[in-house]
Amino acid sequence: MLPMKLCTAQTVVNHNSTLEDTGRKTQSTPNIVLMLADDLGSADIGCYGGPVKTPVLDKLAADGVKFTHFYSAAPVCSPARASLLTGRHHLRTGVYTVIQDHIHNMHLELDEVTIAELLKTKGYHTAHVGKWHLGTPFRGMKKPWIDEQGFDYWFATDLNAAPSHKNPRNFWRNRKQVGEINGYACQIVVDEAIRFLADHRDEEKPFFINMWFHEPHAPLAAPAKIVEQYGELTDQAAIYSATIDNTDRAIGRLVDYLKEIGELENTLLIYTSDHGSYRHERNGNLSAGKGSLLEGGIRTPGIFYWPAGIKGGHIETTPGAAIDILPTICSIVDVKYPAELHIDGSDLSVLFNNSDKEFFRHQPLTWHSPLSQPVAAIREGNYSLVGFRSEEYPKDKEAIAAVMEKMRVHLEKYLNKGLDAQQLWHECYNSPLKNPEYNKLRGEFVTLNTFQERWTPIIKAGFGGISRVQLFDISIDPRQKNDLAKQLPEVTKRLRTTMESMHQDVLKEAPVWGEDNSKSGIHRLDSDRRTTFDAFAYVNRIPIVPKMGESQDDLAQRIASRLANQEGRILVKLPPDMNHYTYYGFKLAVQSNGASTAGRCIQCHALPGFGRSSGGKEIVPTLRNKNYSLSRLETLLKNENHSQIELNKQQKIQLLAFIYSLKDLPEYEFREAIIEAAVLDTSGDNGK
Repeated sequence: MLPMKLCTAQTVVNHNSTLEDTGRKTQSTPNIVLMLADDLGSADIGCYGGPVKTPVLDKLAADGVKFTHFYSAAPVCSPARASLLTGRHHLRTGVYTVIQDHIHNMHLELDEVTIAELLKTKGYHTAHVGKWHLGTPFRGMKKPWIDEQGFDYWFATDLNAAPSHKNPRNFWRNRKQVGEINGYACQIVVDEAIRFLADHRDEEKPFFINMWFHEPHAPLAAPAKIVEQYGELTDQAAIYSATIDNTDRAIGRLVDYLKEIGELENTLLIYTSDHGSYRHERNGNLSAGKGSLLEGGIRTPGIFYWPAGIKGGHIETTPGAAIDILPTICSIVDVKYPAELHIDGSDLSVLFNNSDKEFFRHQPLTWHSPLSQPVAAIREGNYSLVGFRSEEYPKDKEAIAAVMEKMRVHLEKYLNKGLDAQQLWHECYNSPLKNPEYNKLRGEFVTLNTFQERWTPIIKAGFGGISRVQLFDISIDPRQKNDLAKQLPEVTKRLRTTMESMHQDVLKEAPVWGEDNSKSGIHRLDSDRRTTFDAFAYVNRIPIVPKMGESQDDLAQRIASRLANQEGRILVKLPPDMNHYTYYGFKLAVQSNGASTAGRCIQCHALPGFGRSSGGKEIVPTLRNKNYSLSRLETLLKNENHSQIELNKQQKIQLLAFIYSLKDLPEYEFREAIIEAAVLDTSGDNGK
């Protein structure tokens, strides 16, 4: 949230100033498009020596500035995005690790100042299109909407495109769910950006588009004609490459449109990735990959293109990072941020045009990732120092190992090869394999590895410390194979002292999450409702209690959103006594008034009791603990109270199965129903 004072005294506006050393006269307020790939490695695209054909990005790099050593601010998704948008280490902003909106209260805090909020003080019209993953209310948790973070217009998914990049169905636009969209995610995102420019922007204002693509994050999909250029249609590496190729084509359409409307010359286009790839071979043979603070996990492309402000043809070897983008943009457009706001990034703009000014980094380039090993890193000149903690978080390691071994059987059969420990871990997270038994195992694996907000106090206290370090000279050892810590003790001591000091400073500012879950509106175990359905609602975090002033129809829309996201990620879990019929019966019962067919049961049989009472009297009977037969249900559906409901035979069976799930269970059976819930495969399933 932007402090009011920033909108007045602390904003410096000079519409007549020009950038130095450009050799041309231009406005100081360019349009800005910030493009972020998802899981793209440092050696994926053509101009970085990668195997993917990316002529559009290659030209942007050739005619702009290409950084040879550009870095993400974090090795995983949500933290990297928090730092990119704020110029601050993600822990300061409230984002510890990957956000699961159905589990975590965690989100980008509202009092953080984003690029969009800063640019609005300069008169920019702002839009976000694409993946968000910084916390949303889409799944029922009380979290900020995207427009509360400085965006006038937005079109977004809370995390990955679901069920894949093809025909995604989990986009929202300006607080309203969109539904399934035909096409591929990258093209859809560019379509929306063009729509914003054509139909919604104020042409008297400069614009800022925050364009965060979903590709090449799994689950993957791309047009067959592109995939076949890289391999077999079923080859995951080929599909991965094709998603990047498709994204380049989408960016090309945006560039062409900007040129068509006369805005390309004065538009700053920035391109990078949120972190390294999960495909280690796409990280330029650097050490490790996504999830690690070693080079392969945080090295990314870094391209800055602006015809009116950057001469172009410049390859920059000074290390830069995504955390530097906010202060760089602020420098270019002449926006001041509050003096009391600690910005961790530095202004890179002096590097763009071979300026005589010396680049100055006001604090060392560091990384702080509590869930990673190493847990912290620092880059100074050619040296990279990484620090490891001595302890692991209280996960059930035996259970994780056991479920991974069960997954190994399926994965090795699917891949027709053996897997080492590192390969197994990668496949457990990223394999496209789907079958009911494997889906159940993967659900268990994801749940066992999920970050627990109860850990935040021990993280802030410095859990595990930094027990050992390694030192590398990146200029001669980019793969970080030769540890120089013992050979260069003075350098090691100096960098370790700085890194540990920064680590403590960042942790000190990080908030504590999970102290009061009662505000989230999520059904908790302290409820007195104890049915198979309530066990289902608990394990899937289904919101079944209306918020203050919320209608049953609005609650139905929240439930539908939660289920759509869970289905897309194949994470819907059913207790043993529930099946497909029960699940689709529930979906019928909570259809909103906008549904074409209609259960709409909760309009009268209101949640959470599936009934309605007034003055202590039951005015609409509850559906809980009923013993209907199919014939009895069919008779009831014929009376005048239900005349508007039109259900076919199968839908009636589904609804009856759902009503059976509303019978009370003994305490021990209720807990067993929660513990033994298994993943339901809804991929390709329309419930018919």
